[in-house]
Amino acid sequence: MILYLDTSSLVKLYTEEEGSPDVVNLVRSSKVTGTSLVAYAEARAAFARRFRENAFTQREYGRLILSFEEDWDNYLIIRVTKELVRLAGGLAEKHGLRGFDAIHLSSAVTLHKELDTPIIFSCFDEKLEAASQLEELDQPE
Repeated sequence: MILYLDTSSLVKLYTEEEGSPDVVNLVRSSKVTGTSLVAYAEARAAFARRFRENAFTQREYGRLILSFEEDWDNYLIIRVTKELVRLAGGLAEKHGLRGFDAIHLSSAVTLHKELDTPIIFSCFDEKLEAASQLEELDQPE
């Protein structure tokens, strides 16, 4: 199984929140786990925000960042190209998505087309999930 994680799913691998165990199980059962290059900055921003909100101690935050950095190179990273951004623009318009959500969807759609194989699309946003279904991406069970 090839799994695509948007940032909301990726963050759940490193923080305890609703849905975290489900994402961990998906990753464990996947052959390949991919995400967009933009997820790096989005995830780091989410971690920093949670740290500023006192969700973790300095020590916990340091371990979280170290774990994320160690794992990052193990993900299949979808590069952001001019073609991918143009596709994202069309998908944003078509489905009423925010910019980075459209980048994630276009990344998964591009991966699906390039590999000609089903892609499980994991996210925690109802609008993005509905759009991914309309774009023929599979959903986690």
